[in-house]
Amino acid sequence: MAIPQGCAPNQSRVDYPSSMPHIFEVAPTGRAKCRGCGATIAKGELRFGERLPNPFGEGEMTQWFHPGCAAFKRAESLLEALPDAPADLHDKEGLEGRARGTLEHRRLERVDGAERSPTGQAKCRCCRERIERGAWRIRLVFYEAGRFSPGGFVHLTCHRAYFEGHDALDRIQHFSPGLEETDRKELEEAYRTAPPSEGLEKGAPTS
Repeated sequence: MAIPQGCAPNQSRVDYPSSMPHIFEVAPTGRAKCRGCGATIAKGELRFGERLPNPFGEGEMTQWFHPGCAAFKRAESLLEALPDAPADLHDKEGLEGRARGTLEHRRLERVDGAERSPTGQAKCRCCRERIERGAWRIRLVFYEAGRFSPGGFVHLTCHRAYFEGHDALDRIQHFSPGLEETDRKELEEAYRTAPPSEGLEKGAPTS
């Protein structure tokens, strides 16, 4: 399965059907890590389990997520499980809304947070220009066969072009938990004041 490139139109994604339903359950230990954000899921916390065929052998495997992370990165599976979610699931309507928002544009599920570029070497997947050191950039990941793999970066200022006008700020902030409050405010300001999607209108690279 080829990884989509740059600002190309959405491409179809292969999902692998499971014979077992996805589940919500209380974490019996604090050992499992969320596949979405990488943080530990605390003992006693409600977690979401996505059931997938085991790519390394027979049977199936379960990948665990914080429900909020699943809404942003495994929306279809979460929506399948929501009707049978426990009554005490926090903000069920909000989770459903975020998951449906993710399905509006496939690139949204690639968001893995934002950071200031530590070097000036990486190139933006949208405009193909180098991301200057210290500039805000959006981290991307691609999902394939049960794994999230690093997928490069996009200028924060290219977000309108890359996500084709769909709002990605909530998920950018969600997957940037380590930012200080001052950085978080600067990130939001830079996001809000990003220029229009001129790159697509003027024929920026789309492959």
